[in-house]
Amino acid sequence: MTVTDPIDGSPTSDAVIVKPPSFIKRIGLDRPWMVIFASTYLALVVLVAIFAPLLQPYEHAAQDLFEIRNPPVFMGGDWNYILGSDDLGRDVLSRVIYGTKISVVIALVGTGIGAVLGSFLGIVAAHFRGWVDDFIMMFVDAQSSLPFLIFALAVLAFFSGSFIVLVIVVGIDGWERYARLSRGMTLAGSSNDYIAAVKALGVPTWKVYARHLLPNILPALMIQFTINLPGTILLETSLSFLGLGVQPPMTSLGQMLGYGRDYLLQAPWIAVAPGLIIFFITLSISILGDWLRDHLDPSLR
Repeated sequence: MTVTDPIDGSPTSDAVIVKPPSFIKRIGLDRPWMVIFASTYLALVVLVAIFAPLLQPYEHAAQDLFEIRNPPVFMGGDWNYILGSDDLGRDVLSRVIYGTKISVVIALVGTGIGAVLGSFLGIVAAHFRGWVDDFIMMFVDAQSSLPFLIFALAVLAFFSGSFIVLVIVVGIDGWERYARLSRGMTLAGSSNDYIAAVKALGVPTWKVYARHLLPNILPALMIQFTINLPGTILLETSLSFLGLGVQPPMTSLGQMLGYGRDYLLQAPWIAVAPGLIIFFITLSISILGDWLRDHLDPSLR
C-alpha cells in the first residue's frame, strides 16, 4: 500500500498497517488452554466461596437419619442429594460448598499472613543489615530446619481446636521464603544508581521503599505467593485430616476428606468429592503460578 507524504505530497514507501488486537486477545483467551482452565476454575471456586450461603441446598450441618449414605445422582441416587449424603444424612454438596469457603478463607488469609510478615522482615533485614540482619536470618534458618507439620500439630493440640490459632499457624508456614526473597531483592535493588539518586534528592526512606523498591520486587513476591498457596491448602488439609484442623460444627475440604476415609468402601463419594476439589485447586494454582512466573520474571524473557 503506497501512501503520500503529508508535507510535500510525494509518495513514500509501503506503510505497515498495525491491526488492533482481536477481541480474543483483549479478553485473554489467546493464552494456553490450561491457563484458561485454571483461571476459570479458580474464579468459580472464589465465587462459590463468596456466595456459599446462597448456593447451599441445605444447611451444611443439617442431619436426616432417614437419608443415610444416599448415593449421588450419577450412581443412581435422586436429585435431592446431587452428590449424595454421608452416614449422618448430611448433604455432601452443601458440605462441599461450605467447606470450600472455609478452606479458601484459611488458605488466602494464612498465605497472606506469611507473605506480609516475611516480606516485611526481609526488607527490614536488608535495610538495617548488621546485627538486625543476622538476628532475622537466624530465625529464617531456624524456620527452614523446623519440621513444621509436627510443630503445627503440637501447637494445635495445646490450644485444642481454636480456629484463629489454626489460621495463625498456617500463616507462619513459609514466611521464611518471602523473607529470603525480599531481603535478596532489596539488597540488589538498593545498589542501583537510580536508588542512590533518589536518596540524594532527599526523598524519605519510606517513600524510597514504597514507591521505588517495593514495586520492583512485587512481581517476584506474587510468584512466591502462588507457589506457597497450594502448600497452605495442603497443610490445612493435612491438619484437618488428622483431626486438629477445623473442628465441628464447622467443616472444610480437609475435614471432609478425613471424615470420609472410614467410608471409602461403603460410600466413597463422601471423600472423593472434596478430594477432587482439593486436587484441582492446587493444580490450577500451580498452572497459573507457572504462567505468571514466565510472564513476570525478566530473566525468562
